[in-house]
Amino acid sequence: MSFLAFGQPLVLLGLLALPVIWWLLRLTPPKPQSELFPPLRILARVLKKEETPHQSPWWLTLLRLVMAALVILALAEPTFRPREKLQTAGEALALVIDNGWASAADWDLRVATAERLITDATESGTPVVLALTAEKPNAEIGPFDAEEARNRLRAAEPRPVPVDRAAIFGRVAGTLEALPAATVAVLSDGLATAGDEAAFAQLLGGTAGELVWITPERLAMIGLTATENRPDHFAVTAVRASAETGPRQVTAGAFDDRGRRIADTAFAFAPGETVATAELRVPFELRNDFATIRVDGENQAAAVRVLDENSKRRRVGLVSQAEGDQAQPLLSPLYYIERALEPFADLVEAPTSDLAQAIPELLERKPALIVMADVGTLPDAAREALIEWVEGGGTLVRFAGSRLAAADNDDALLPVRLRLGERALGGSLTWTEPQPVAEFPRNGPFADLRPPRDVTVTRQVLAEPTPDLFEHSWANLADGTPLVTGAARGEGTIALFHVTPEATWSSLPISGSFVDMLRRLVQMSRNQGAIEASANGNVQTLAPFRMIAADGMLTPPTPDAKPLATGGAQAVTIENPPGLYGTEEGLVAHNLLGAEATLATIERPATDLPVSTAAYALDQSRDLRGPLIGLALALMVLDTLAVFWIGGVFSRRRRAMPRTAGAALLAVALGAGLLIGAGDRAAAEDAKPGDAEAIAAISTTRIAYVLTGDAALDAVSRAGIAGLTRFLIDKTALEPGPPAGVDIASDELAFYPLIYWPVDPAAPMPSQAAIARVDAYMRQGGSVLFDTRDQYATGFDLSGAASPATRRLRDILSDLNVPPLEPVPEDHVLTKSFYILHNFPGRYAGGPLWVEASLNAQSSDGRPVRTGDGVSPILITANDLAGAWAVDANGDPLLPTVPADPMQRVYALRTGVNIMMYMLTGNYKSDQVHVPVLLERLGQ
Repeated sequence: MSFLAFGQPLVLLGLLALPVIWWLLRLTPPKPQSELFPPLRILARVLKKEETPHQSPWWLTLLRLVMAALVILALAEPTFRPREKLQTAGEALALVIDNGWASAADWDLRVATAERLITDATESGTPVVLALTAEKPNAEIGPFDAEEARNRLRAAEPRPVPVDRAAIFGRVAGTLEALPAATVAVLSDGLATAGDEAAFAQLLGGTAGELVWITPERLAMIGLTATENRPDHFAVTAVRASAETGPRQVTAGAFDDRGRRIADTAFAFAPGETVATAELRVPFELRNDFATIRVDGENQAAAVRVLDENSKRRRVGLVSQAEGDQAQPLLSPLYYIERALEPFADLVEAPTSDLAQAIPELLERKPALIVMADVGTLPDAAREALIEWVEGGGTLVRFAGSRLAAADNDDALLPVRLRLGERALGGSLTWTEPQPVAEFPRNGPFADLRPPRDVTVTRQVLAEPTPDLFEHSWANLADGTPLVTGAARGEGTIALFHVTPEATWSSLPISGSFVDMLRRLVQMSRNQGAIEASANGNVQTLAPFRMIAADGMLTPPTPDAKPLATGGAQAVTIENPPGLYGTEEGLVAHNLLGAEATLATIERPATDLPVSTAAYALDQSRDLRGPLIGLALALMVLDTLAVFWIGGVFSRRRRAMPRTAGAALLAVALGAGLLIGAGDRAAAEDAKPGDAEAIAAISTTRIAYVLTGDAALDAVSRAGIAGLTRFLIDKTALEPGPPAGVDIASDELAFYPLIYWPVDPAAPMPSQAAIARVDAYMRQGGSVLFDTRDQYATGFDLSGAASPATRRLRDILSDLNVPPLEPVPEDHVLTKSFYILHNFPGRYAGGPLWVEASLNAQSSDGRPVRTGDGVSPILITANDLAGAWAVDANGDPLLPTVPADPMQRVYALRTGVNIMMYMLTGNYKSDQVHVPVLLERLGQ
């Protein structure tokens, strides 16, 4: 393994000249040292033999030899390579790189490795074939020159789709026919795919000269394969790479459509196991809010699973006029329906058979679908309520029976008109035989289901023949009579099974197809019963809505994404990447891994070609010319100093300073050191705990809020101050720090110009000591903004009835030195400290903002805006300012305004800006009334 390479290796021959340089340096010693002596000392040395050095000191000669060697090495352009250079013997280099979803986590390493291969193999100008296995089949693969190959490689990116080695390897093999004995470098993602053996045989079976095999050193990826919303929990299944054999535990989170984490769970892989299932045990309503399941710490597409309406459990109401018989449960009209729907729906059964009471109670539970088993005529009030629910988007599924057969047609609650009575098949007095189920029509919701061959029907209710009966037929018998009919009613859907829900008229309720058909109807209900089926039976397509990127993030659709065809399982391709398809009214999830997916490790192909292996790594080569030249210059400086020293330059300087002076200087230095050390110790002794926090608090302006002990209220206060801070940064020159929650009983209050205090009647009453601290804070120039948040209750008023929050505020103010208060006058500085405002709304509108009253409240000349620069120590509102300011991490409002007016939130934020400007600058704006006089004095 060679760790050092040279761009100009012939320059190293200059090292042979080092002995000659050594000989020359030994013959040319440095200039002898010359010294000036007193005359007597010269006379004392007259009789001595003169001695002159005849050669350089050995250490100086060695120093100069090292300096010369460093210069020669630098001229040879040395490069430090901590990894071995990959030797390629072919006339061309074929780079075959997996850029599927499994390569996203370490894509930079793959690009760096490929660039290193191009650099190592193309120094002689050999062509490069560059093929990516997750690109379109018509993508150009070369051959390219080295520079173009690097540019294409840097522009490539991982795709959130599986690799297609069979198609790409075939194209590379065809290209290599014109480049004999090429080196084939396979940079795999470490995962095996179907058809790998044949693909590698085609790639390496032609004119390839050698194989460079590069795989990840460790596969530790996790993929989500299935989710299921079960009756009492949400189940998630995950797989890991088969190369991992030890125990492992990972955490996954469930997120709603706004990206907020709702719940989390942990997957525990036992030793040797590659599949694990986790459960999220949260209420039914929260499970229906799940939009995304994501594995923590995994930045690749397989670790993210998007959810559509198929993952949501719908609430289904069950209605029957038959009284339950505990002794014969199999004869109950709802028995088979309950067992068919229970695994994937939340069932709500009517508490009574009285339809006038049962149907309104079910509608109050807001079901997505209602199943009525053999229900005849409905009471008028229940009928009108049910019609309104269906037209508003509900799905009604009815089953036939003796009551429905004898009832009059109700066109509003039946998809087709029915004949009176029922039809018997296969009886002793009939000529017909029991009928099987025919193929499901293409225009119905059961089109992609397989019809049950073993189901027969002996009795049914018949539909009146009409021209549009075929369009409403979702399932038929072999003789063409309808088994299931359906029709749209407003925004909803009505479906009718022409047989009973128990196994008396047919064997359909005891078949597996009964479960599939009911489940399909429940799935329809999620989209408010809307069925979009073309008249000619063409497959519907859904436009891309949100795509899963290779790193697992949800992004807008890419230009390559095409509409997804519905019906049947669709493969994940570049045209149909994983993600959500459809519109906001209805989305379909198209995930990367199927329920049976595994993450098997790829095996190196068996081949007769020479094989070299490597690992993914960044290019860590370093050019050593700069460090070598720098070291040579440092040695040159050292050589110069040595020559000066030998020549006596430093000796004369040293003798020029008397020893006494040197000792004095040393004493001064030591004394200064002792004084500095003593000063540091004194400073350390003066330091007190909390000094650092105090310095940090006063270095940045921060808005504080009072911690009430209610986590929800404190969270809204913090989010509100954060929203106001963001608005201040965007609109003004002030850049406040993050919000500060303060405990008025213990925290220092003087650091904050304004403290927001949401009055909570449920919170404990502050102690006398805490109120005294607030009183001292207000006397020393601080201001407190009290917010009772009860504008639509009673609000803050100086007289009359008061809300609990207002009464609590009065209790607090009774122990404070509160000045007289008044609503903000029209000419008060708060109306123009930054924005021109006429009122001060928050989440609620209409309530006044109370401030300290002027000494002469009846005269506009005595308003605080015209007298002094004082700031009101207290402000009171009932409009819930923090609720209007509150935003989440994305900057979106957390709470709606009342009334719902977007401009009310804007004015609320402007109110906060004016209050903050008023706190920091006082009523300097009042000086603007003197502008004409000032201009006159300035002569302008």
